[in-house]
Amino acid sequence: MYRLTLTALAVVLCSAALVNGGKVLVFPVDGSHWINMKVIIEELHSRGHEVTVLRPSDAWYIKPDSPYYKSITVNAAAGFDKDNFGQFVRRTLEMRRQGASFWTRMALEIDLVKEFYEMNRLLLLMMGEMFGDDKLMQILRDAKYDLVLTDPAIGGGVLLAHRLGLPLVLNVRWTVQGEGHQAIAPTPLSYVPIPGSEMTDKMTFTERVQNMLFFVFTRLQIMYVTDPNYIPFVHRHFGPDVHYMELFQSADIWLMRNDFTFEWPRPTMPNVVYMSGFQCKPAKPLPKELEDFVQSSGEHGVIVMTLGTLVEELPEDITEDIAAAFAQLPQKVIWRHKGKRPSTLGNNTLMLDWLPQNDLLGHPKTRVFVAHGGTNGMQEAIYHGVPLVGLPLMFDQPDNFFRMKARGVAKVLDFATVNRDNFREALKEVLYEPSYKEKMKVLSSLHRDQPMKPLDRAMFWIEFVMRHKGAAHLRTESYKMSTIQYHSIDVAAFLLAVVLLIFAIFIAAVKFLWQRLLSRNKVKKE
Repeated sequence: MYRLTLTALAVVLCSAALVNGGKVLVFPVDGSHWINMKVIIEELHSRGHEVTVLRPSDAWYIKPDSPYYKSITVNAAAGFDKDNFGQFVRRTLEMRRQGASFWTRMALEIDLVKEFYEMNRLLLLMMGEMFGDDKLMQILRDAKYDLVLTDPAIGGGVLLAHRLGLPLVLNVRWTVQGEGHQAIAPTPLSYVPIPGSEMTDKMTFTERVQNMLFFVFTRLQIMYVTDPNYIPFVHRHFGPDVHYMELFQSADIWLMRNDFTFEWPRPTMPNVVYMSGFQCKPAKPLPKELEDFVQSSGEHGVIVMTLGTLVEELPEDITEDIAAAFAQLPQKVIWRHKGKRPSTLGNNTLMLDWLPQNDLLGHPKTRVFVAHGGTNGMQEAIYHGVPLVGLPLMFDQPDNFFRMKARGVAKVLDFATVNRDNFREALKEVLYEPSYKEKMKVLSSLHRDQPMKPLDRAMFWIEFVMRHKGAAHLRTESYKMSTIQYHSIDVAAFLLAVVLLIFAIFIAAVKFLWQRLLSRNKVKKE
């Protein structure tokens, strides 16, 4: 009996040790980025970890109350409120409708640069107020967090982690300087296309020139948007010898929200962990009314359309054309749309304020997904093997859809020229040309064929950082090197100098010997 009691006690103690959770401080990005961060937060909560989310007072999607986390609301604006961002979205759509000319592209880029500059400026004002709030900072220190989890598309979480001296895990596709890999991994421009260039890893000479020009353009954007905001802030709070990107590059683990079914092959690093599709999961049963509508489609199936969290409605004339095109098809359509109900809407189309996207994409009757090109939607389409019709609108969406088009699983339309005829023809092509479905099935099979689920892989590495107080052994120290050192320019210069010195000594020796030989011959002749 005594031994049995000891055994039971040992089991209880071991079980307690296994479920002993850590404490995670999360500094998220609002909008669609919050949707995938929330998936990680919920999984951390289910594993017994305590999660605290820092949110600004003007947070849009990030709610102060949740069963999955505690929140700390900072009494400051971060520039991502619904009204301001809605105005930016409307301006972008208006400019995109003007056509695909060079000047329209430049106007879009300039407006985007201004928007990002202002968002970074407001964020750093908030961070300055936080760092100056001794009471708040002491609360954060006293909480004894195990790590900071943040999305480096904004730099607040990175700055806070270093201020608190905590290990840092990034939920990343973008940093404040652009695509995540570019911050830490070698990026040969000969076969790694710059996002936005809409090129593959197989580039002609002309395309390589274009890729280089895109790279230069992104550097100029950084000089205008990021450097003027982050350089003085980091010098003021972390010292004049610290460059702000060093703080990003010193992160322990980079949880990358893509993989090589979506990304072109490229160099990577040991602390980059790919978790593309971590938010994807098997479809759940649909609500009865929605299931009845889907089943009523018969052999023709269903088309699902949604343009993401940021775009709730399109200009009225485009909405009328899209509805008219849908009405001419035998398929049933489920369309997320919050604007005015179009007059051309057919009896085959169901309009909803919200739809269960993952569950609909996983339904066997879904034939095509009409989307805007957000990363989350692209990955869910790949996971469920549903081909795409694209209507990319802003940010990385055109580039995301270019990747899908290059793989033969999507038909892409230009927002400036879309109308009922070309929209209908694009739908019919994807619906009735078998190659779209077949290639998407191949892509889905590649994506799913992994030794462990992407979310489980992400959890392992977050908990790894908790257990070991970081992952410094996986992190290169190259970020501490200057550009001259990183590219071995100093070594090349030294070796060149040695070669030139040896060559100069050789020439001098030959010249000396030649002169001696000439002088001896002269003496003999005399």
